[in-house]
Amino acid sequence: MQIHYGLAQFPRLAHSVVTEGIFDGVHVGHQRILQRLVQLTAQVRAQTGAGAASVVLTFWPHPRLVLQPQAPPVRLLSTLPEKIEQMAAFGIDQLVVIPFDEAFARQTPAEYVVNVLQKVHTRHLVIGYDHRFGHQRAGDFAYLQAHQAQFGLWVEEIPRQDVDQVGVSSTKIRNALAEGNMVVANQYLGRPYTLAGVVTPGDQIGRTLGYPTANLALDEPLKLVPADGIYAVRVRLAGQIHDGMLYIGNRSTLGQGLQKVIEVNIFDFERQIYGQTLQVEFWQRLRGEIQFAGLEMLKQQMAQDKAQAQIVLAQLAPATNLG
Repeated sequence: MQIHYGLAQFPRLAHSVVTEGIFDGVHVGHQRILQRLVQLTAQVRAQTGAGAASVVLTFWPHPRLVLQPQAPPVRLLSTLPEKIEQMAAFGIDQLVVIPFDEAFARQTPAEYVVNVLQKVHTRHLVIGYDHRFGHQRAGDFAYLQAHQAQFGLWVEEIPRQDVDQVGVSSTKIRNALAEGNMVVANQYLGRPYTLAGVVTPGDQIGRTLGYPTANLALDEPLKLVPADGIYAVRVRLAGQIHDGMLYIGNRSTLGQGLQKVIEVNIFDFERQIYGQTLQVEFWQRLRGEIQFAGLEMLKQQMAQDKAQAQIVLAQLAPATNLG
């Protein structure tokens, strides 16, 4: 998959089959659209013999951050690197990351078609049933249909029933994560939810209890962090996958007013990994935050948490290390 940041260097293509959207989370609803894009591209190649290419247009930063600057910032289901990785899994030929700013948002639907869709040589356009574009979201499927001949493109809308059938939306996923309901969130995503970040030094309380933890500083500050509590997780580190348990919370047992932390205990792991990047897959929330009377009670609970996490993770398909 070729990745372009902006439209300036996009190559000349004979026949672009295009879809566009924010694709935050690249959830199973988005995946229906991407699958249809790839399918249609193959059909065009077979029917015309033309060098058709599948093209995805996405936007960064999230448009809501630009259009609603006074509102609480949207919490992201995918960082940009995660979105790129998730797109690549579908066999997309070309991915364009378009910078989203106020000037871009002010384009009329006609200007958008000329400045964006025609710049990537769109011949076929695949969109979801509720897709909107242009200033004040004035452009839609009806607009594109009415101007197909003028703009030299054919548009296909994914039917509402096909999208509604999977019963998913980014809002539903955010709500599930806010509740710590990883079963629902992962079902809607079609894969485990992930956080990624760099391991930073902590106060090493976990090590004194026999459960050393890696403190995670997130790569993307706006990434949505699930509800406080303990989770059964898998950890990807330097191409290897490890089982573990992860804590999100304010360490209430240690005192009041402490900063929220994300700490992961990797099972049977003793290496020094400060400064390295971890990706954590969330599989199940084991419990919520509990304030214990002392560290000994916390240690006893951590032993129970580890045992429960091992049971959960043992039920998963074996992880495949990358090397």
